[in-house]
Formats: sequence, structure tokens, C-alpha cells
Amino acid sequence: MQNSFIRTESLIGKSALKKLMQSHVAVFGAGGVGGYTIEALARAGVGEISVIDNDIVSYSNLNRQIIALNSTIGKYKVDVIKNRILDINPNCKVHTYKTFFLEEKSSNINFKNFDYIADAIDTIKGKIELVACAKKYNIPIISSMGAGNKLDLLQFEIDDIYHTSVCPLARVVRTELKKRGIKDLVVVYSKEKPIKNKNLQNNNSDDIKKGSISFVPSCAGLIVASYIIKDIIKEV
Repeated sequence: MQNSFIRTESLIGKSALKKLMQSHVAVFGAGGVGGYTIEALARAGVGEISVIDNDIVSYSNLNRQIIALNSTIGKYKVDVIKNRILDINPNCKVHTYKTFFLEEKSSNINFKNFDYIADAIDTIKGKIELVACAKKYNIPIISSMGAGNKLDLLQFEIDDIYHTSVCPLARVVRTELKKRGIKDLVVVYSKEKPIKNKNLQNNNSDDIKKGSISFVPSCAGLIVASYIIKDIIKEV
């Protein structure tokens, strides 16, 4: 049988690869950021992955989400990503939850099974509740802040939420975490000032959403995955 992780093993060593294969990472959100996080985790050899999302693939996802193809339009993202993971690594244990994560849904997920959590949720309430659950069960977590209305990859940074600046989403999350007495959170965020949505200049419709492009959410997702992988194997 071919060893599909031979190049990874050559880089990080057998013990570190074994640690990844024995690790269980949960990714909340399988969209632009989360999809690429999952992709990198699977290709790095993480042995067990849980994916939590209730969305379906739409045409508006085609510009930035790795699972979005004309052939996957209308399918649940967790189903598409599960098939993709298993096509990369048939030995990976994949668990899917077709649900949007909110406070009332937290009891449906067994957090004690997770070794690490990646937060790629879009909603503030979901993010805050997820961080609270991670802290409650003492599970390491990294959270992605806003990737919309951005173009400059070089302005992404990893830092504690209380050291962030510029990012509007980080500002709101920081305020809410402070209310809950949560004193720290590792985040990926961008110092780039949000670019104005050009459509809003000539259109006041509430249907106009944040602008996005192919390479920004993917970059954020890969940064999240790299942080998790390096943290898991750091003591091996």
C-alpha cells in the first residue's frame, strides 16, 4: 500500500505524524475559511475530523469555497466535505453534524471527544458560545475573524483577541468575551481596513452582502490549519 503521507513524514517525522493520526479536530463551519482548514487537516494526516455546518452549497460560494463546484450546488456542505476527506484519506474517521451551532445546540455535541477546535463560524452568537464551550472543557481553540471585504493576504496575523486591532468582527467578539469573563482567545485576523462594497454605491438593497475573493478566505483557513497542526505536534 502506498504511503500517501511519506512527504509529510519526511518533514515532521514519524512520531509527529502518528500524533496527527491519533488526533481529533472539530471544525465548526465548512465555508470559505473552514473548507480550506479541513482540506489542510485531512492532507496533513489528521486521523479524525468532525465537521459542523447546516448550510448547502450555493452559486455564490463558487468564487471562494473549495467544496463549491457546479456539481455540488444544492448539496449539504458536510456531505460534500466528508466525501472529499475520505477521497483524500479513506482511513480518516469523519463525523458530520448538520446543524448551525448555537447555544441551544451545544448539548448535542460531545466536546469531550475533541482534541482541538477550529472556529470558522460566521455568526457572533455562535462564535461566543463555541469559545465558551471550548474553555469549559479545556479544549484548545483558534478562531477566525473577518475575511470578507479583504484583499491583502500579508496583513493576516495570529494573536490573542485582546491584542487585535482594525478588524470590526474582532472588536465585537472581544467585547462579548469580556462580558463572559473569558480572558484569552487565539485568533486569525487581518489588520487590513475593510474595503467598501462597490455595489453599495449604486444599490441600497439589503440583499447586497460582503464582498469576497478566492484567495483571502482560503489563506485564513490554511493559517488556522497550520496553527493547529504545529500546536498538536510541538511537544513530539
